Amino acid sequence: MEDIRIGIIGHGFMGHEHEKMLTKMEGIKLLGFSDIDPKQLEDVQEGLKRYSSNEELINDPEVQVVLIAANNNQHHDLVIQAARAGKDIICEKPVAMSLEELDDMVRVTEECGVKFTVHHQRRFDPDFRTAKEVFDQGTLGDVYTIKSSLYGFNGNMHDWHVYVAEGGGMLYDWGVHLLDQMLWMMPGAKIKSLYADIRNVINFEVDDYFKILMRFDNNITAEVELGTYYLTDKMHDKWFERHWFLGGNKGSAYVDGFEPEGKIVRTAGLLQNVSGQRTMTAAGPTRSFGPPPEGKILTEELPKVNTCHENYFENYIRAYHGEEDFLVKIPETRRVLALMDAVRESGRTGKSIEFE
Repeated sequence: MEDIRIGIIGHGFMGHEHEKMLTKMEGIKLLGFSDIDPKQLEDVQEGLKRYSSNEELINDPEVQVVLIAANNNQHHDLVIQAARAGKDIICEKPVAMSLEELDDMVRVTEECGVKFTVHHQRRFDPDFRTAKEVFDQGTLGDVYTIKSSLYGFNGNMHDWHVYVAEGGGMLYDWGVHLLDQMLWMMPGAKIKSLYADIRNVINFEVDDYFKILMRFDNNITAEVELGTYYLTDKMHDKWFERHWFLGGNKGSAYVDGFEPEGKIVRTAGLLQNVSGQRTMTAAGPTRSFGPPPEGKILTEELPKVNTCHENYFENYIRAYHGEEDFLVKIPETRRVLALMDAVRESGRTGKSIEFE
C-alpha cells in the first residue's frame, strides 16, 4: 500500500501539531507546508518543502491530499481551489463559516470527484470516549441528562481568533468540537429545541462564554458550557479542564479531565417515601441534600478506553484506500453548522429555538 502524500496549508498551531504527528505515521508521507506568512515556515522540519504560496502547494503534482489548517475564513476558497486542482481534501474545523459556504464546497468537490472530509479528531478524546462508553453500555439506566463543560482561566484569545470576520470566538473554536461530540454521543437522536446564552465577558468582538441547553427526542436534556474566564482556586480538582456528568435512573457518572478520572456512582437503596406522616431530620424533610449515611453511596470504576488523535488518521488511511468509510461525514458537519446557526439565533434573541 503506497503512502498518501499530503501537503498542508497553514503552519500555525494546528499545522505544527499535524507536522509532529504525520511525520511519524506509517501510511502517510508529509511533503511540506505553505503559509501566507513566510515567517511561519522558518521552523518547518528539514526535509519538508516550504512552498512559496498556497497555489504552488495545490499545484504540486506530488501532492495527493491538501490538508487545510488556515484561518477559518479561508477554508471555503482553499477547498474550492484544491478541488479544482484535482486534490483530495481534509479541512480543519469548522469546515465553513456558513451553510451556504459548505454547500458550495460540497457541490464543487462532488463535481470534481475528489474526497472531502473534516478533521474532527476530538471524537477520539479519551474523556469523550469514556463518557460515550458509559452511555452506550446502558449501565445508568434511562439517562435523563448529559453535561459537557470546559473551563479556563486566561480569558483572552490570541492572533486571528479575536476577530469575528476571521472566524474567531469560542463557539467556532471549541464549540464546534463540543457540539459534534454531543451529537455523535447520540447519533440517532433529534434535537427538539434548544436555548443558548452567548456572551463576550472580557473580549470585545468574540464570544468567550456560552451555555447551550438541548432537549432531544429521546427525553435527554444535554448541556454544553464553556467559559474562558472561569476563575477558581480549585486547581487540584482539574477545574480548568474537561468535565462530563451523566445522570440516569440507575446511577450517575462523572468524568473529569482530558486524561479522565471519575466514577460511576450508585445508591445502596432509595430513601423510603413516608406518606401521611410528618418527619424531620437534620437534612430537612426531603432528606436528599444532607450527608449520605455510611454505605449508602456505592462507586464503580469507569470503563477503560484506549483512543488518541492518531486514530483519526488511521481511519483516514484505511478509508482513503477503500477499506472502510471515513469517520467524519460531510452531512454530520453540516448538521453541526446548522446547530451553531440556531445557537447564535437563540443567543441573539434570548428565545428557545425549535430545531429538528
